Amino acid sequence: MGATTDSLTPEIRTETMVLNMGPQHPSTHGVLRLVLELDGETVVRCVPHLGYLHTGFEKTYEDKTYHQCIPITDRMDYLAPLSNNLAFCLAVEKLLGIEAPERAQYLRVILVELQRICSHLVWLGTHSLDLGAVTPFWYTFRERDQILDLFEELSGVRMMTSYIRIGGLALDLPPGWLEKLREFLAIFPSRVDDYEALLTRNPVFLQRTRGVGELSAKDAIALGASGPVARASGIAHDLRKAEPYCVYDRFEFDIPVGERGDVYDRYRVRVAEMRESHRIITQALEQLPDGDYKLRDWRYTLPPREAIKRSMEELIFHFKFITEGIRPPVGEVYRPIEGPKGEIGFYLVSDGSPRPLRCRVRPPSFINLQALPKICEGRLVADLVAILGSIDIVLGEVDR
Repeated sequence: MGATTDSLTPEIRTETMVLNMGPQHPSTHGVLRLVLELDGETVVRCVPHLGYLHTGFEKTYEDKTYHQCIPITDRMDYLAPLSNNLAFCLAVEKLLGIEAPERAQYLRVILVELQRICSHLVWLGTHSLDLGAVTPFWYTFRERDQILDLFEELSGVRMMTSYIRIGGLALDLPPGWLEKLREFLAIFPSRVDDYEALLTRNPVFLQRTRGVGELSAKDAIALGASGPVARASGIAHDLRKAEPYCVYDRFEFDIPVGERGDVYDRYRVRVAEMRESHRIITQALEQLPDGDYKLRDWRYTLPPREAIKRSMEELIFHFKFITEGIRPPVGEVYRPIEGPKGEIGFYLVSDGSPRPLRCRVRPPSFINLQALPKICEGRLVADLVAILGSIDIVLGEVDR
């Protein structure tokens, strides 16, 4: 007898497939491996695998004096080194019970807001590049280069400046620096307009981002999300307003929030944040006072370099400071700030020695990455690049 019709019908396979995305992928700042379970092209399950960088930052902090820790903070999130400097120095200052001079606090605000713009520019350029939009990459890196020029003139280094120090800043502003900053501020709003002209109503960009990777406010809170990721979900929380530090309570600025918590809202929030950072810097410049750029207390800060050439006492202070370090009283503190990616905080435990007994970092990249498995389930593999990029992670901060 001939075969029946049913016997000729091919068997439909219904099992899922496991696929490795990574451990190296162009949409990540670092080395990340995603193990994906796929049903066709649909993501059923996503498991991030970490630990490929082996940085060991937290244990390294515990092996260094408090001042030696500052260059390490630069390299944790290498796109926001000044923000990391500030978070660590505020934690140490809280441990010591000291406060930087008013001029230093204003300059700290100016610098970390420039750093926020710089970080968001890198995110916007690389994220749009991941989605096939090449032009915004060149535009955003043009402005980022101008900010790095300002950092270089200030500290001698473009990225890892180590410029914010315990008790103030490493140096005062060089001549003409404020004028160059004002020139940048004069052109920047029109440059943000250019970014939006390229992307905000671009039909291809809208199709790739709207309704993709939605994170509800409830889930954002449950997962501990912070920064633009949480604010895009409608959570109007910003440490600069909720727990003001430096002199943020003296400035007027808004907290941009989204509605749907999708990739598009995360884009809109970061663009709006760049405008608000511009607004804060402008106010800080108008209010910038004269005075010292660091505490004149050699127990906590280095004597000026020119002073150690003239005074034996200053030279001795310098030598003892470098060789022995500072000795905070026994105790523990936690100090968070609002970094470009969210809440970054340092938990320090002092046993009275020149080195932290324990240093624990609350990293926004690591915690925001927890949202990835939740928001990519049920989406296509092609959406995963957009979703992952919209979280804005740096793996140096994830693998501490």
